[in-house]
Amino acid sequence: MNNSQVEWGAAEDAAPYGAAASPGCRSPPPLLLLFFLLLHLKTGGASSPCDVMTAASAVSSEVQPNETLTHLKTESDTLKTKLEEERAKLHDVELHQVAEKVDGLGQFIMKTRRTLKGHGNKVLCMDWCKDKRRIVSSSQDGKVIVWDAFTTNKEHAVTMPCTWVMACAYAPSGCAVACGGLDNKCSVYPLSLDKNENLAAKKKSVAMHTNYLSACSFTNSDMQILTSSGDGTCALWDVESGQLLQSFHGHAADVLCLDLAPSETGNTFVSGGCDKKANVWDMRSGQCIQSFETHESDINSVRYYPSGDAFASGSDDATCRLYDLRADREVAIYSKESIIFGVSSVDFSLSGRLLFGGYNDYTINVWDVLKGTRVSILFGHENRVSTLRVSPDGTAFCTGSWDHTLRV
Repeated sequence: MNNSQVEWGAAEDAAPYGAAASPGCRSPPPLLLLFFLLLHLKTGGASSPCDVMTAASAVSSEVQPNETLTHLKTESDTLKTKLEEERAKLHDVELHQVAEKVDGLGQFIMKTRRTLKGHGNKVLCMDWCKDKRRIVSSSQDGKVIVWDAFTTNKEHAVTMPCTWVMACAYAPSGCAVACGGLDNKCSVYPLSLDKNENLAAKKKSVAMHTNYLSACSFTNSDMQILTSSGDGTCALWDVESGQLLQSFHGHAADVLCLDLAPSETGNTFVSGGCDKKANVWDMRSGQCIQSFETHESDINSVRYYPSGDAFASGSDDATCRLYDLRADREVAIYSKESIIFGVSSVDFSLSGRLLFGGYNDYTINVWDVLKGTRVSILFGHENRVSTLRVSPDGTAFCTGSWDHTLRV
């Protein structure tokens, strides 16, 4: 006899009604003993333990797992609908209606002032240094290049161990760059004044994901870095130790982009991914505090409004959208029927009045944020625009393209 049979036998001896087990009855586990005894007492002691087990199994078989999941999904959908209804009640006026009395923007001409050539394949990502002069770019050729945007000279070049370097970022101090891609890692390279120094020897591997690295961004110091990945997560890392400080789970598919809130004390960031969602996260708790799901396809780029109260997103559905965090809803869509190609990258002007969008039809569209109208369209690239960033002082912006070049 095993322990469960001994315990069940002891319980039978102690039963107040002296019910005996039927021949060949299988003994139930001890954890169910109390439940069985209560049921046994409730039936007036007329049932044997096997009868009790039969009744219990009949009750449990009535609730199928599929039925439970279906019920929960229905309840979830109902709650979502109620939330949307409550949001709609607060939706009293459109942004372009409020901005009707605001003067429109006149025609303005923007020209390519510099063309940076040196990559041997598609440029995938770029970032400005805080000094408003230097740029770091990464490419499918496995190269990471630091440029002087004034002179177009290359100051540093690093060859990564893999191709498709999909993410790069400049440290706030300007003394290091971070990059990563299909190697699933984020590597940090310290920069020095000696241009002949071997940067690869000083490489520090900071972050490790289980799928490709899609984006990275330093926080307000050189000591922490945020990453997003094709494994569906974002993560905050300590640069010095490589230790994971916080992980962010909430996307149901690849996370393609992220952007840190502009405030010096900002503890939030926004991410977008292949699940068509844009999520706002609290870096301290690791919790998703707001979520927006109005795009109809993958979100390729997200960027905070300069005040930090809103953010824009660009998607493969050929639209850019503006979300107000205080109103907790989408407030504007930037699109035209003639635009059918996806948006790969977005960024705001320093004032926040203009929204720049890089598109897969090789163009950059410039939108009036308040009125929702297109005020300019820029040509020049010979392949899709993959990345776009406005300089820290707002006097210029840089684009990277699959035509192997960057333009300022």
